[in-house]
Formats: sequence, structure tokens, C-alpha cells
Amino acid sequence: MSRLILNNAHVLDGANPGRRASVIVEGERIAAVLDGTQAGTGDDRVVDLAGRTVMPGMVMGHYHASYQDLGLVPSPFGLDAPTALQALRAAKHYRLLLDCGFTGAISAGAPNRIDPAVKAAIAEGTVAGPRIMTCGRDVSTTGHCNDLSYPTQWQVGATGGIAIADGPEGFRRAVREEIKDGVEIIKIFATGGHGVGSPCDHWFVSREELDMAIRTAAERGAKVRAHLSNRDAVLCAIELGIHIVDHGDGFDEACIAAAVKHGAFLAPSLHFPSVMMRVAPPYGEGMRAEFEAMAAILPAADAAGVRIILGDDYGAYGFPHGLYAEELPLYVEAAGVSPLTVIRWATANGAAAMGLEGECGRIAAGMLADFLVVDGDPSADIRLLCDRANLLGIFKGGVAHKDELSRIPARAPEKAPA
Repeated sequence: MSRLILNNAHVLDGANPGRRASVIVEGERIAAVLDGTQAGTGDDRVVDLAGRTVMPGMVMGHYHASYQDLGLVPSPFGLDAPTALQALRAAKHYRLLLDCGFTGAISAGAPNRIDPAVKAAIAEGTVAGPRIMTCGRDVSTTGHCNDLSYPTQWQVGATGGIAIADGPEGFRRAVREEIKDGVEIIKIFATGGHGVGSPCDHWFVSREELDMAIRTAAERGAKVRAHLSNRDAVLCAIELGIHIVDHGDGFDEACIAAAVKHGAFLAPSLHFPSVMMRVAPPYGEGMRAEFEAMAAILPAADAAGVRIILGDDYGAYGFPHGLYAEELPLYVEAAGVSPLTVIRWATANGAAAMGLEGECGRIAAGMLADFLVVDGDPSADIRLLCDRANLLGIFKGGVAHKDELSRIPARAPEKAPA
């Protein structure tokens, strides 16, 4: 089997400040990371990167591929469009995500079994896209903020996008239905807040309902994530075993301790409010206090060991798809964390949240060859990742989705000593 040998690479994976090494890819995995320049044999392809960066592919930890804000009524996300149209949008957006350097995605909701369908299409080669941890309908109670079932006398519903469940047994059934449809992580709408149409102190589920959802999912090998935007609800969900806290407004020292103890992931998703504060006041201003409080506590949460991941509500309320990598410099600038830290959130933490710790998220022997070749050093200038032209290579499982390594000028041969 021929190999890809990347010599003189700046190897960066968020676990270290980077080192010069050669990366050898064989099949779908990284075969070795070695000091010094390595020679090829036979049909091996050898590329001298001359110091350009090799880093793991990033993971989008909160993603709605089918969202597309077209100003439609009643749905601000385009979810009232025909299912086939939503699926085509999702396929387009998953490919765009891969184009932007994200080789993995954890969905935060897509209706009508779209995620499992697109995942199958990617697996069979019909479309291109990242590895996907699939999600499905939002699961929550009658009358929660996304319950688009309209007045009772109309006797209509929005069951394609929303699963209404009431009481623990209702949640047991709803979770089982989602898993039957191919969902790997269940999305619960647990509270209001963070830009939705209800205040953050509104609880949409009871402790007993949330507990049943998490236990039922675990019985069948699935995870649960939840929209959580008040401190008490966050603590409750973490103590019950939630896998991902979405948004987490109100996150404090007690939440930090609980998340570290129970291993919960946090997707703070500050990119959406940061954009809304700029382009859609006063709507965005309503999230400013929570934005500033979360930005202030993230360094302490990271230092304590909370596993923070990237991701946000792209496609909602005029927040366009394709801005994905701009989330990284946001945390550097607003929260004051280092570029290397946020790269770790985007790579190693994201892979762990997908259940791929030990398989992805690092550049090391035995890992799946999901990696990027970047023209420059993102640990010195994180904004390099915001320009797709700087991504010279995007590889998933050793297969090139983008390969512009030929753009790297050949190095002149070294002169022999006199």
C-alpha cells in the first residue's frame, strides 16, 4: 500500500505547542509521526511541507445542517419547507462544513430523519461530508417555546420537527422513537433563554422527565444533549448524566465542579449572540449579559478540566452558514484563552464528545487520518483557519477531500559542504 509522507511538518494538536516532524499516512490511519525527514519507497507520495502545519480535523459540536433562515413564517429556520428540500440543504451544509476544515460534526437537531439519511449518503459516497453523530427532532413538552402545534382546536402539529412528550413515560417513548429512527444523540429543549422566545428561568421539563430521557438513551447506547440556560437546570442536567450542555447560561463554579465530576461537555455557543449583538439589536442585546458572564468564566472552566467544544446555531435568524471557523478567534478575543486552547476544544475535545477519543483529535500513530494541512501556524494566528484558502489539505480517513499540496513550492536541494 502506498503511503503519504509529509516531511518537515509543524505538528499541532492542541496537546502541545507544536513540533517539527514527519507524518506518515497509510490507508485510513496515521502510521507514524517521526523526527527527521523520511524517504519514500515504491509508490509513496512524499511532500515537503517546509514548516506548514498538520493539525487534526476540527469537530463542530453543535450543528443544525437543515437550518436555513429564509424569513419564513412560522419557522425562522426554514423547517416548514418540504423534507426533501431540507435534506438537500443539509447535504449542502455538511459538505460546506467539511470544506471549512471540520471533519466531524455532532448534530444538535434535524427533523424528519435527515441526519441519518445524510450520514448514510456520505458512507456510500453519494455526497461528501464529515463524520456525523446524528440527532433528530427536538424533544420537549406540550407548550414549550418551540412547540409549533398551534391552538388545540386546529388539531394540527409539527411532528416532523418536534417530538412532544409529557411525563416520564412520554419521554421514554419519545427517546426510543428517536433511536429507532437512527438518532445517536437526543436533543432535549429543557429551558428557555439564549435567544428563544421564552425567558431563561422557564423550565420545560421536570427532573423526572429529564432523568428518564437520559436513562432510556443510555440503555440503548445513545447520548442526550439539552438546551439549558439557567444555573439550576444546568446543575440538574449534569447531575443526571447529560452528555452535552448546550449554551449553559448561568454556568458558575458549582457547574464547573459538577461538569468535571460527571464528565459533561459544554457547548457555550457564543458566536451566535456575538453576531446578533452586532447585526440585530435589540434582539442581540438581550443576550449580552449572559454572553459576558460566560466569556468571563470559560478560562476557569477550562483550567478546571471542563471539556468545552465548539458549535452554534448557524442558519437561524440570519446567522449564516459558513462562518464556522470564526468561532475560534471569538473565544481567543472575548474569553482570553490561547489559540492552542481553542484548537484543543475544536479537535481533541470534539472527538471525545463524538465518542472517538483515541481515534481522532490528535496527530499520533494509530489515529484515524482526519487532518488538515494549513498554510501557516494557527497557534500563532488563529484567524488563519477562517480563510479556506489557507487549508491546503483536508483529509478524512486518509482520503483527500481537498488536496492543494502542490501549491507548496519545492525546496531547493541543499548544497553539499565544500
